[in-house]
Amino acid sequence: MTAAPLSRELALRVGLAARVLPGVDARRLLDVLHSRVGLPITEEKLSKVTVTDLKTGLASLAGEDDGEAAAVGTEPLKLAVRYLWGEETVIPDLPRPAAYAEGDMPDSIRVAVASNAGEALDGHFGSCLHFLVYQVSCDELRLIDLRPADGADGADGADGADDKNAFRAGLIKDCHVLYVQSIGGPAAAKVVRAGIHPLKQPEGGKATDALARLQEVMAGTPPPWLAKIMGVSAEQRVRYGAGGEA
Repeated sequence: MTAAPLSRELALRVGLAARVLPGVDARRLLDVLHSRVGLPITEEKLSKVTVTDLKTGLASLAGEDDGEAAAVGTEPLKLAVRYLWGEETVIPDLPRPAAYAEGDMPDSIRVAVASNAGEALDGHFGSCLHFLVYQVSCDELRLIDLRPADGADGADGADGADDKNAFRAGLIKDCHVLYVQSIGGPAAAKVVRAGIHPLKQPEGGKATDALARLQEVMAGTPPPWLAKIMGVSAEQRVRYGAGGEA
């Protein structure tokens, strides 16, 4: 028996939900929904779909105990469920990184920002959907990469790693500074161990606003830790720390 076609509204919900699940297209998601809630797919059935339904359904289709589900983090699953419920109607507008080659921006540093949507600084280190990566100098700011927090290709993600915090720190190990809304002590220690300086911004906001303030500090009298990252000599850093002029 052929299943009745989805209404435009329900098809949109499924399509949006699939777009936030790494490695999962709309057809695959429909197969998961068929297996978990049965046919026909209705608004009432979608309103009862849970994160566990999606996680278990993806694992079942992969033919393993956790398989595909291990490649999809909890936060994307939660967002997908909100789309299926109709609580979200527009997919986050992800920015497009600009071209960058090493040496393009002399005297610049690399900064990661924990984010869930657009160019917002709105993520917790352990659960953000992606990291925005910027190259920052005193007079230029350029978004050069966008890195999904569960792995760039949807595989071997943080949720499948033995140490999720170490995995996430590894994703941004080429960065000097990390902006987050929040980060726990153990996670912060792993970030520092990776050579990255974490900065908490509990109020969040636009990533570019936070980075503009960083540029002002870089152009003025940066604290010793930042001066070191910028390549300022040890002697000059001592003067900064003492409040002397550059």
